[in-house]
Amino acid sequence: MSENYTDDSVRTLDWKEHIRLRPGMYIGKLGDGTSHDDGIYVLLKEVIDNSIDEFVMGNGKTIEVTIDENKV
Repeated sequence: MSENYTDDSVRTLDWKEHIRLRPGMYIGKLGDGTSHDDGIYVLLKEVIDNSIDEFVMGNGKTIEVTIDENKV
């Protein structure tokens, strides 16, 4: 560590600024959608998983997913 590292060296970020600066911490690699583990697929899986959880808990009657020309 640097000898000049003090409390003043710590930067507090806005609640969304840290996500914009380091999105990979939340969704893995960003990628361009060509690989199965690109971030967009991680997000899509999370949305579907959460939808299923809500459905199982009785908060809904259907789950609809529309895929149109490679867009979800």
